Amino acid sequence: MEHGEATTRLVPRPAGEERVELTPARLYDAAARGWYGGDLHVHLNWAGDLVAVPADAAAAQHGEDLHVLNLLAGNVSGRRVYDREALEHWVDRDLPWSDGTHLARMGVEYRNDLLGHIYAFAPRSAPGRYHTGFDGDADWPPNADGLRELRGLGALVGYSHPFRAPITDADPPKGIVSPVPRNCAARELVADAALGLVDSLDVLTHASIPSTASVYRRLLGAGNRLAVTAGTDAMISFTRSDTQSNPPGWARVYARVEGELTARSFAAAVRAGRTFATTGPWLELTVDGHGPGHVLHAEPGERVSVTATALGPEVAAVRIRTADGVRAGAERLSPGGRGWGRDRLTVTAELQVDAPTYIMAEVLCDPHPRTLTATGYALTSPVYVDVDGRQVARQEDVRWCLEWLDGLEELIRQHGRLASPYQFGDHMSLLEQARAVYQGRLG
Repeated sequence: MEHGEATTRLVPRPAGEERVELTPARLYDAAARGWYGGDLHVHLNWAGDLVAVPADAAAAQHGEDLHVLNLLAGNVSGRRVYDREALEHWVDRDLPWSDGTHLARMGVEYRNDLLGHIYAFAPRSAPGRYHTGFDGDADWPPNADGLRELRGLGALVGYSHPFRAPITDADPPKGIVSPVPRNCAARELVADAALGLVDSLDVLTHASIPSTASVYRRLLGAGNRLAVTAGTDAMISFTRSDTQSNPPGWARVYARVEGELTARSFAAAVRAGRTFATTGPWLELTVDGHGPGHVLHAEPGERVSVTATALGPEVAAVRIRTADGVRAGAERLSPGGRGWGRDRLTVTAELQVDAPTYIMAEVLCDPHPRTLTATGYALTSPVYVDVDGRQVARQEDVRWCLEWLDGLEELIRQHGRLASPYQFGDHMSLLEQARAVYQGRLG
């Protein structure tokens, strides 16, 4: 991802041997700047046409120069959890091929097809439960219980491949929550985010990036603070299966790490929101000199200076967004070159702050061979701007989240596989707690 292309032309001699050495030029060197790119959702084995071994994961990680690799143990459609033995053996330890700039860990995918799937990075021990709702099991307890357990084990947690259906900023949540009961959509996300149980959202996935970005903005606007991350769901045991057969790290979350790269320092950087996620372009954001994850305290009418810079041959436009939408942008008029010079695309803006908001940067991309999915894209976590001690809580976004919770309640009533009124009551209790949070923000 951090390199361009190197090409040559070769005319082989009959019965001869030719040695070809190619050295792609670097587009950027993230680690030299304290940023490390990770893929938080990769499977060594998840069915497929191969039985993958650890050496395959090592070759993929080092070959792609992927700084952080999270290999997830997870089930498919029954009770069997693939790579559970590897997790139990290696939990809370770096995998053997890790070095100073490459870190690999065994993690967990906690799965329920009605409520959503969760990644967990660097737990201290294996969890007691890996999934609900499969092979005759009830959709119980709520995902919130799994999140609490995994966080109690020290894991970084977030929702994976959240949304596939088309979602625009104008769409009500009803069409997102209810059409197909079991499709892995992150339906419990809106409740769990309100209760502070989620660290991040994989906006960059093999699912719909534009749809997930739209929901992410709604959650931020409603007062939730989540880091943007990337999880590709690449499966090393598959060789011919669309994006699942892409190399790990075809989308990455870059986190600005303080000190040496370790599982704890990387997780801490993500939790703090010092991240951007990308299919290739480098992206920087500063607000009054501060980067993603920072909280600015402002007075009404105060002005802030914002700069966003993107780099990459696929970059078509870079934009600055707040809770009120796109506030500034720049477009590339001709294809870019290589390096840190003329192919940078920068936009600057002076924004007046009259109400609490967030500020983020995004990159739109032209089609390019570097982009291994339908949408080339990059997005930063926000810089939060509190005004008069108040956090952003747009009434429109808060009501949208409340409407989402109503739809989720109806979905659970109609399609939840529950064994008793007690189990149903646990789901309703969770939704009521989340409603209380959002209703408090309406004030």
